[in-house]
Amino acid sequence: MRFTTRQIHEGVEPDPITGSILTPIYQSTTFVQSSVDEYLDKGYSYSRSGNPTVRVLENKLTALEGGADCSCFGTGMSAINAVMMAFLNAGDHAIVSDVVYGGTYRLSTKIYSRFGVEFSFVDTSDAAAVRAAVKDNTRLIITETPANPTLKLTDIAAVSEVAREFGIPHAVDNTFLTPYYQRPLELNADIVVHSTTKYFDGHNATVGGAVISATQELADKVRYIMNATGTIMSPQVAFYTLQGIKTLSVRVDRQSQNAMAVAEFLESHDKVEQVSYPGLKSFPQYELACSQADGFGAMIWFEVKGGLTAGKQLMDNIELWSLAENLGSVESLITHPVTMTHSDVEEAERKRVGILDGLVPVSYTHLTLPTIYSV
Repeated sequence: MRFTTRQIHEGVEPDPITGSILTPIYQSTTFVQSSVDEYLDKGYSYSRSGNPTVRVLENKLTALEGGADCSCFGTGMSAINAVMMAFLNAGDHAIVSDVVYGGTYRLSTKIYSRFGVEFSFVDTSDAAAVRAAVKDNTRLIITETPANPTLKLTDIAAVSEVAREFGIPHAVDNTFLTPYYQRPLELNADIVVHSTTKYFDGHNATVGGAVISATQELADKVRYIMNATGTIMSPQVAFYTLQGIKTLSVRVDRQSQNAMAVAEFLESHDKVEQVSYPGLKSFPQYELACSQADGFGAMIWFEVKGGLTAGKQLMDNIELWSLAENLGSVESLITHPVTMTHSDVEEAERKRVGILDGLVPVSYTHLTLPTIYSV
């Protein structure tokens, strides 16, 4: 089956009791056991450890990413946290993409650093820089590609080669492209992380996260953290996410088509300083975007002339898009990272990695091409 068929059918079977074509919502805390000797003979005991509805979603995501197993979490940040908790101890060191979602940066610098974990925020678009950053105590590499919000790309295969050279797990945040466009495990990454809140849900209805692992050994470590910390996704959220995935390819194709049209428009606008979209030939990593993914995604960013003042003026005068922190839904959203998603990133660090005051990421996701308003 091709992806467009698999996104509907993978992991899903008609309910054996009623024949329901949709996976039932098993809204149950606990599951009755046949006997002490046959404990877990049906696979479930308590919904913190595993739930049948959630398990169907986990099986689907495992198949779509080509992994060994998956664990689903209450939020995308719970998923990132589980990866860190599974592979990092006090005194360890992790390499993280220098451009990364503000929540990941905050978790690293404000939480894990309190427990003696050291982080290096490295330009992971340069595999040589990643290799140079490896220390004797490096235990994890986390890359985000395309990165939020600048869309900088990481050569997944090249960084994975470095990771394998040193025996370090390489986790890739694949939220922006989904397995429909990009499959990091096929490029020798070890772990894939998603905020299912975004394209998998697609309708601004739920928050959730997922971690798909290349091997069962890695998957078991992540699942242990999920159970121990009680961060499993709820069955209701899993049900909604299963429905959203059915239209993933249709939505993402149209969203990407719209993003290309808008990016081309903005590139020629006299009030726009610069535009970044992996599908534009002016994008510095255009060739990598074409070689490691099957599409360019629906996220673009542009910098308006006039810096922070102009950026805020734009935010206050939008007509079609909504000023909100999310992406991947059928609504078109616009965000100002400096005051919203990346406000916890220090100003010097933002400037170092190119998160400019006037930078405006936009998620162009209407299923029909949006009207273009003047900046």
